[in-house]
Amino acid sequence: MKLKPFIGSFGLVLALACGALATRLHGTTAPESDEASIAKVTARLLENSGYAGHRAHEEVAGKFLDRYLDMLDPGRLYFLESDLDEFAPYRASLEDLTIKSGDTRPAHLIFERFQQRLEQRVAYMQNLLKTESFDFTSNDTCRWDREKAPRPRDLAEARQLWRQHLRFDYLQEKLSDKKPEEIVKTLARRYERSLRALKQWPADQVLEVYLTALTHAYDPHSDYMGRRQMEDFSIAMSLSLVGVGATLQPEDGYCKIRELVPGGPAARSKLIKPGDRIVAVAQEGKEPVDVVDMPLPEAVGLIRGAKGTKVQLTIIPADANDSSVRKTITLVRDDIKLEDQEAKARIVDLGGENGRGVRFGVIDLPSFYAGSETSKGQSRKSATADVARLIGKLKQENVHGIILDVRRNGGGSLEEAISLTGLFIKQGPVVQTKDPDGGVSVESDPDASVLYDGPLVVLTSRFTASASEILAGALQDYGRALIVGDASTFGKGTVQSLLPLSHVMRRAGLPFHADPGTLKLTIRKFYRPSGASTQLKGVVPDVVLPSPTGKLKVGEAEMPDPLPWDTVDAARYHNLDRVAPYVPALRDASLKRITVDKDFVWLRQDIQRFNERLAKPIASLNEKQRRQEKAEEDARAEARTKDRAGRSTLAQTQYEITLKNADIAGLPDPLKAAKPSRHAAEEDFDGEPESFDHADAGKEPTADTTMEETKHILVDYIGLLSGGSDATVARQTIRTGAGKL
Repeated sequence: MKLKPFIGSFGLVLALACGALATRLHGTTAPESDEASIAKVTARLLENSGYAGHRAHEEVAGKFLDRYLDMLDPGRLYFLESDLDEFAPYRASLEDLTIKSGDTRPAHLIFERFQQRLEQRVAYMQNLLKTESFDFTSNDTCRWDREKAPRPRDLAEARQLWRQHLRFDYLQEKLSDKKPEEIVKTLARRYERSLRALKQWPADQVLEVYLTALTHAYDPHSDYMGRRQMEDFSIAMSLSLVGVGATLQPEDGYCKIRELVPGGPAARSKLIKPGDRIVAVAQEGKEPVDVVDMPLPEAVGLIRGAKGTKVQLTIIPADANDSSVRKTITLVRDDIKLEDQEAKARIVDLGGENGRGVRFGVIDLPSFYAGSETSKGQSRKSATADVARLIGKLKQENVHGIILDVRRNGGGSLEEAISLTGLFIKQGPVVQTKDPDGGVSVESDPDASVLYDGPLVVLTSRFTASASEILAGALQDYGRALIVGDASTFGKGTVQSLLPLSHVMRRAGLPFHADPGTLKLTIRKFYRPSGASTQLKGVVPDVVLPSPTGKLKVGEAEMPDPLPWDTVDAARYHNLDRVAPYVPALRDASLKRITVDKDFVWLRQDIQRFNERLAKPIASLNEKQRRQEKAEEDARAEARTKDRAGRSTLAQTQYEITLKNADIAGLPDPLKAAKPSRHAAEEDFDGEPESFDHADAGKEPTADTTMEETKHILVDYIGLLSGGSDATVARQTIRTGAGKL
């Protein structure tokens, strides 16, 4: 992978940092190990070059220790209070040890204690599996979320916790109707594997976790990536990646789906989603391998494979009310092609009275992609150029308005975000950036032309992040687009750059024997044209809708020690004021619909149940109660499915517009209507598989409740902007329909 050169003020910071390192480190009297040099260079670069490099040593050291302990023991089940007392002297000195001498002995001492506690837990639980009579008729409970719980005082209290978690694991398997001997065998292998895997950790893997904890003491988006992690990062960035198209992260012993790559096998299947946890992996024709408590690299290795081969994943759905729910899916590994991740669009026709109707376009933009290289005779790949082609087609087909869907857009190229924003406004500032030294620069769209000047809605979610927040924030500041979505976007208002440590160490005259890894540094903060940061607070929509993603613990505010929200002076820009006059009416109309709409009523009920679970993260260990809860959830899901199947829906004809057919005259064949099925909103709350038939691939997908209401909002907006004529058509359309859009 080729890395872009560092530019702007960061280039100067890097040069100064390298120079300072060379001055401090040159002439070392005795050769150091690679580990000591890597640790020292990483710590000094963070101190001198990072955006948050101004933090005091004592503040960083304390957070450094806490991050390392939490990364090793996130469930607070292993380290005892007596262990923390023993580690307490490091709280004020840990970073200083790393900077001055590259002393990483604390990393290995703490890791050894963690391994000792794990050995004690595994031995204790293996003994219980042999001797315990597992009865689930009492009313005892287990706390499933211990992120903020106190650590056990001593070994006796730890064993009480370990016993309850063993009972929780056993009941989970029992609710899946496994036999006792099968459960004992499964759990015994799981615990033994977790211990064996930890004992196999090489020293560089311990160092990677340790230095990652150090970077996170500065801010949550700076990272240290060792050789293995950098290889994984390079694979993930490759356009020719072969796999299932999912990014994983470890969480409480599980492999959790962090995100799906648009267009990958996992995303195309619609059978798996962010937040799902993988508990077992099976190769085609072979028995499943339990991956709970398996190191993430090992689990990833099981999931990856050759193109065209099948892999079977057993998952716990993200928001299953009962975490004993299991869903098994089969995916075919494939190339994750760039064209599957390109922008795409739909034209939607809503029928009305007297043959009149409303036509609008929906553009799905998964990321702000940009080609770094060009081939002879081929133009540079560009999200802006692709969206421009789609808009050209939508205009040619006389749409009345456009929805730009960036709900799953986690960012990408800043330059593309600026130029794409420019498709909807005349020239002017789009984003401001502030360097660590406080210098502010303004990035503007220089093109005075406007490609599309009609009604525009930008649909956002909690997963809308970084560059997509720049676009949404700028269009909101300009009064150019109506923003609709979750209560706020992700809130990532920072930019990072990758710095291979080999470059720095060579310049500083430090020898190394293997790849020393890469440091990802936060180097700037983003600000909207109005001067408000997108950091932490994100972009607040003009019309807020309840949605499945809105209730998830996702966002900058959920991360430890995020950089603060602040402001800079506003740039000079012209507010078009095309949104604010209509927001009260649009909110009122939307509220009236979603108050009575059954899917939104159910969604609010599910959100309330989920919030109650978060407020009291306690699971019952009473089998009768758990089975009753599971039966109630199954009955509720079945009743909702039957209700939806009996409803009439408002007629709408949809045409898929891709970059392959955007330049072809006329419209393609309309998409076929999907069979009645559950809505996407509910899928995110329970553990039942979506009704999906591979033979129906290419047909219109299951209804998206949030998108359907956004269509209503756009129709209202079109009518208000047109002074009433289209509003009349829109209201007629909605009245003549027997159900939802």
